[in-house]
Amino acid sequence: MASHSQHTGPGPRNLSGADAEDLALYREKFRRRLPESLDKLHGPTHGVVELPLHLAWSGMTSYDLGAPRQRMGLYRTVLHEGLHDDLPRYLNQDLLLELWPVLRTLVGRTVRTVWEDTFPELTSRTRAAA
Repeated sequence: MASHSQHTGPGPRNLSGADAEDLALYREKFRRRLPESLDKLHGPTHGVVELPLHLAWSGMTSYDLGAPRQRMGLYRTVLHEGLHDDLPRYLNQDLLLELWPVLRTLVGRTVRTVWEDTFPELTSRTRAAA
């Protein structure tokens, strides 16, 4: 039986047309939020960061960037929940590049794929860390 779904990029195979369309829309949701370049990410590198409720709607709202687990948690939350204007405000290019080899394993496949497809420097950073 032939599959009628259009499959673009990595992801699950043998999706129904509706599921493939949902996945494409989900990817596009994250793609639209991305900054033009990683150079636009000028978020804090130290101190305590307080996230607004639209980002931290479930769980912690305050993150100490000096605590490695909290720093990773902040970045994971912002990557998943952040809107276009949130990313440059809360993410920092240097920290993102530093955290990416581990952070990429903590975010969902769609988030990871969209970021790595758009910013090859993340993928090369991961290869360099391996």
